[in-house]
Amino acid sequence: MVFFILRRLAQAVPVLWAIATITFFMIRLAPGDPFTNEKQLPPEVYASLNARYGFDKPLIVQYGRELRNWVRGDLGPSHKLVGHSVNEIIAQAFPVSLELGLYALVVAVAIGIPVGVFAAMRRNSIWDHAPMASAMVGVCLPSFVLGPVLVLVFGMWLHWLSPSGWDHWSDRILPAITLGLYYAAYIARLTRTGMLDVLSQDFIRTARAKGLSEFAVVARHALRGGLQPVVAYLGPVCAGVITGSFVVETIFSVPGLGRFFVNAAFNRDYNLVLGTVLFYGVLIVLFNLLVDIVQALMDPRLRHADT
Repeated sequence: MVFFILRRLAQAVPVLWAIATITFFMIRLAPGDPFTNEKQLPPEVYASLNARYGFDKPLIVQYGRELRNWVRGDLGPSHKLVGHSVNEIIAQAFPVSLELGLYALVVAVAIGIPVGVFAAMRRNSIWDHAPMASAMVGVCLPSFVLGPVLVLVFGMWLHWLSPSGWDHWSDRILPAITLGLYYAAYIARLTRTGMLDVLSQDFIRTARAKGLSEFAVVARHALRGGLQPVVAYLGPVCAGVITGSFVVETIFSVPGLGRFFVNAAFNRDYNLVLGTVLFYGVLIVLFNLLVDIVQALMDPRLRHADT
């Protein structure tokens, strides 16, 4: 298992380097810079700012300097939030995004898995077709559409929940549902597919022939194999509920890292955009590694699959 983990980490290093490098050159080659705004700066002030942040150096020199900083874990200062480093901004805002992501993950798993298992046990009936049709609608409905609809219904019309903010426990409900329902739809369909595959196996027929109840057959024998597609999908889900919070945080005015990223993109804050992308790249690698470990524990054959 140790060699399995080390092999996965070694594979992640070039991926992170590629993400950081592509992001660096994309934002640097895009029109404008952090000091371009509606009010034109005097030429001497503009030149002084470029010299302070090293933008007057050749691009390859800037890239080499940034690469050394990345290795040390230093993401540099924000070009727009004066006096704040990117590390400080991430440390301050990411816990909010993480909390929202965990709530959304709970919503996705709590809805998706039971619905998928129930649909598989009622195959080709109305109790199968209706949930799967609803799941397809959930897959096709983006969060930037669902979020305003929930705000309109529960915030503006019914006045049950706050449409924005992050001050009370009730402020978490609408953002978590908006972010979690999309992934709940995917999990429901994957669970149904995995369960149908397992329920047709010989050992399931043997368990039923022994007189076990349907609940015991599903809980003791079918779930472990039926949920493997879901476990494989949990890596992208965990990354998605956190990185996908960019839009949701903007809709519901949640003070998470997503709002900083969106504002940084509009303001051309090079370091904050690059630092956020690199930070989320590391998170995705860690989530996928965790999923690989869980899958290897569930099926030891996977530990030697790529040797």
